[in-house]
Amino acid sequence: MAKIGLFYGTETGNTRKVAKLLAKQLGEEEVEVYNVAKCSPEDLARYDSLILGTPTLGDGELENSWAALLPKLDGMDFSGKTVAIFGLGDQVGYADEFVDAMLFIYQKFKKLGVSFVGDWPIEGYEFEKSKAVINGRFLGLVIDQDNQKDQTKERVAEWVEQIQGKLLG
Repeated sequence: MAKIGLFYGTETGNTRKVAKLLAKQLGEEEVEVYNVAKCSPEDLARYDSLILGTPTLGDGELENSWAALLPKLDGMDFSGKTVAIFGLGDQVGYADEFVDAMLFIYQKFKKLGVSFVGDWPIEGYEFEKSKAVINGRFLGLVIDQDNQKDQTKERVAEWVEQIQGKLLG
């Protein structure tokens, strides 16, 4: 079994593309990729290391398959697991709720007892506010495929370098 479970939700396919890029960078033999719409809580529980990805929809809402899955995790114990989060958003069109959905995943998994890795600098983005910023940094990797697509590969490579040892440890 691969060492890392990478779970993503998607509406347009952009989050899937980033998930595949992450898996390639980490080494496909190390990662199993799942669309959250097609998995169960038990699938997440099988891994000691998780990467969780979501786009932010509309006015800061969580993607639909994540919204359906998160309540099913209630009562599960994920203590001892390491989690990294990535989120996609549009900093121009949704500058007041940029990547807010990352917070919903963070809050749920924090309650389940995980350790987080992979926070990300806010420099290089132009947005008004984001619930995904804690202590001046994003909760995880932030990708804007709408306005900064040309930076995606570089950001993914840099983030993978940051989290790889902590997830594969």
